[in-house]
Amino acid sequence: MTNDLDTLLTGLYVKIDDEIGGTRWLGRLPLLSDSELVCLAVAQALLGYHSEARWLRYARKHLSGMFPYLPQRAGYNKRLRAALPLVKRIIRELARDSDFWTDTVWIADSTPVPCGMSRPTVRRSDLAGWAGYGYCASHSRFFWGLRLYLVCTPTGMPILWALANPKLDERAVLAAMLEVDAGLVARRTGILLIADKGFASKAFEQELAALGIEMLRPSFQREKQRFGESMLKKVRQLIESVNDTLKGQLDLEQHGGRSFEGVAIRVAQRILAMAAAIWHNNQTSAPVTRSLVAFDH
Repeated sequence: MTNDLDTLLTGLYVKIDDEIGGTRWLGRLPLLSDSELVCLAVAQALLGYHSEARWLRYARKHLSGMFPYLPQRAGYNKRLRAALPLVKRIIRELARDSDFWTDTVWIADSTPVPCGMSRPTVRRSDLAGWAGYGYCASHSRFFWGLRLYLVCTPTGMPILWALANPKLDERAVLAAMLEVDAGLVARRTGILLIADKGFASKAFEQELAALGIEMLRPSFQREKQRFGESMLKKVRQLIESVNDTLKGQLDLEQHGGRSFEGVAIRVAQRILAMAAAIWHNNQTSAPVTRSLVAFDH
């Protein structure tokens, strides 16, 4: 493990331990603490291990100094799924603790999260009813699975995220995300939300305006050029870059989840890994904020 990854995990452990320091356990304390568990999950995502069995074999051989106790695969999987609320909480706390939390420019987009490749899988999957068929226009392909909706800053720091059936209207999902976290939006003024044409709707833009959010999106052919559109193409590349980080470096599409809890925690695990890298790079004044190169080997 590189010194950079070691430093990131140490700082993340301290951050998580400070955040959950008051947590009480009933009965005997676990040999692997929640702070260690989350750090172990982040290391797994950054080092690119899709298989939990292979990851635990690697960790026992190379990370025993940092993690003296490692559970068996079934125990690790069970603990990790139960830690989803904590992982979501830590993603938010890392964002709060960065210079990007007060950024009023947000970028919204959705990207496919395939969960099955065959018809028998679709019929038997525990995800049936939550997952569904969708179309990815950027790759001109159909898929069966979910869509990850991500609202982030231009640096890629996650602000809001959700998983939803790909047949749901993108505007409805984003509106629900903003409604659930209404307190976060209410504390901001002058939010500029950059999105693509999939979120276009006069009614939706009026809803956003009522929340104090202005939307910047590409205009349709029948429309006049919208204000600020000249800068949109360059900014839109940022969200594509964020998606590429999740898929190309953190292997989002190889999550391996087969149940509701399994998919949710594996996606959250990768978002947390990206947030942790951005947070650490910001804390250490690294030249490239969203670079994972120092941590992936």
